[in-house]
Amino acid sequence: METTRAPQSVPDSQLKTVITFKGAQVTGVTSTGTGRLFANFPRWREGVPFSVVEVSPDGSFAPYPDAEWNRWDGNPRVNRFTCVQSVVAHGDSLYVLDPSNPEFAGVIGSAKLFVFDLKTNQLKRRYEFDNGVAPQKSYLNDLRVDDAAGKIYITDSGLGAIVVVDMVTGNTRRLLAQHPSTKAEEITLRIDGKEFLRNGRAPRIHSDGIELDEKRGYLYYHALTGYHLYRVPTSALVAAFFDPKQEPALEAKVEDLGKTPAPDGMMFDAEGNLYLGDLEHDAVVYRTQAGEILTLVQDPRIRWADTFTIGPDNSLIFTASRIHQVPQKGGIEDMEFPIYSLPLAPSPR
Repeated sequence: METTRAPQSVPDSQLKTVITFKGAQVTGVTSTGTGRLFANFPRWREGVPFSVVEVSPDGSFAPYPDAEWNRWDGNPRVNRFTCVQSVVAHGDSLYVLDPSNPEFAGVIGSAKLFVFDLKTNQLKRRYEFDNGVAPQKSYLNDLRVDDAAGKIYITDSGLGAIVVVDMVTGNTRRLLAQHPSTKAEEITLRIDGKEFLRNGRAPRIHSDGIELDEKRGYLYYHALTGYHLYRVPTSALVAAFFDPKQEPALEAKVEDLGKTPAPDGMMFDAEGNLYLGDLEHDAVVYRTQAGEILTLVQDPRIRWADTFTIGPDNSLIFTASRIHQVPQKGGIEDMEFPIYSLPLAPSPR
């Protein structure tokens, strides 16, 4: 997608490296309100050394919550990570989403969501998803927590859907699974002047990025291979969760908010700006409350801006997962995968 761009809001000289992982493809990152930083590494190939780490201020890191949780023996496990796709710090908890689909070969056992107590670093809740909610070809991708409604919302980028979880009962429902808003568009991304292909074909990566507005009134979501941003009232999701007959009403309330660049993850700031990666242009952009798409920064170092989080110093922290550059076969021992930070967009005057 070609877009007309205003000058970038932040000089690329302010793009700082937080940490670089060599030979380990980082995709997810999350910061707590006190500045604890966590990252995750999906099992997209053999030899992934760890699934979740905590990054210390001195640049060192350690498996989280411990090394044992990060040792996977190839079998379905309830107390070890299989293929962690997302980590989200929320309140005093760390949510670890495991689609249990290593190398995209199909779900092993069941997809899971682990919740760790950040005060004790102990597991305090495990949600498991059966085949009806997370089918064999699903890939649960990212999540947001809605305390007001007592729900967790999860995107499925493998097949396209929004999964809703009741935080108390653990009951789940798969919604919008047949709606075009959760599906990839028939496009081929061009990155670094080349078509983004897998096995000779343009991949179809469905509902991926997800975010809640500050008032928890709307859930925003976006297919990775797509140029349209959607939102739906959380009240409609909750109504359809409790009553399947409400799903037609839910579908009728989905809003197409118009075109954006093709992104991966998304994040709101306190000003209501929605940050997204622009995968085709090595950039981070933001959508203002008025719906204008502006460039925050464009830099050749930003190779696949993947997941965003906001640090306690009000910096935007994000991963560069280099998905388009990673070989489908062979090792990545010599490749480096950074986490960057830069200032948020300036407040409107």
